[in-house]
Amino acid sequence: MCPQLVRTPTEGKPPKSTAIIQRTIKLPRVKGMETTISGSGSPGKILLKKALLICGILSSLLYASIDALAGTLYVGYSHISQAFSELLSPGSPVRQLALQLAALYGVLLLAFALGVWMSADRSRALRVTALMVFGQAVDGLVTPVYFPAPMRGVAGAESAGILHAILTAVGVFTILLAVAFGAVAYRNWFRYYSVGSLLVILAFGLIGFSYIPAITANMPTPWLGATERVNIYGWMLWVTVLAIILLKIEKGPASTRMQANQGESK
Repeated sequence: MCPQLVRTPTEGKPPKSTAIIQRTIKLPRVKGMETTISGSGSPGKILLKKALLICGILSSLLYASIDALAGTLYVGYSHISQAFSELLSPGSPVRQLALQLAALYGVLLLAFALGVWMSADRSRALRVTALMVFGQAVDGLVTPVYFPAPMRGVAGAESAGILHAILTAVGVFTILLAVAFGAVAYRNWFRYYSVGSLLVILAFGLIGFSYIPAITANMPTPWLGATERVNIYGWMLWVTVLAIILLKIEKGPASTRMQANQGESK
């Protein structure tokens, strides 16, 4: 008679250490999102990334503060009928103050672009978004210094205004691409929000550019400032929302990442 094998209680089951690891790396599935485990980064790198992302929120708050403060100090300035760039025009009583604060805004936006790049992992769309944010920051640093909007009614304002308008259009183009690729990077509600923001920025950007002939002819531009600010603050809000999303992801288990689809990963 052959002896019967005695099965121990643990036979056929994975070791306890394996079960613990499986439970540890099992991430929650969220509708519209795919999570991947990124390589473990050092605490210093994680803190740096969070600090860079926070710069995106600070940049939007700073820009709004510049707009409010400089516009208030500029006697006779109208937020409704005048563009933000007119605060930075040569001859503006608040030009130096606005330039210094705008330079700080640009630095914060550059830092945010780096934070987005570090958060992109394998998402090519999010990397493009980071590059476009970087381009927008550089455009914002260069244009008011070397190609500022001229004061209305000043000799030579027409040619200077055309150069400023061209660089402004380049900046708007980088914004549109940043938002568009941000929409591609995510499949959840942020995609729909990005598409809506894209349409608003594009529509009000076109309305704003329609005022260029009136500006160069030194004619009244009712609602130019309001139209431009819908465009600008639509972008600022989008940057803030993206920063908050990426910060929340950093707080998730094992530094989870939201991916648009497998095609966005290398």
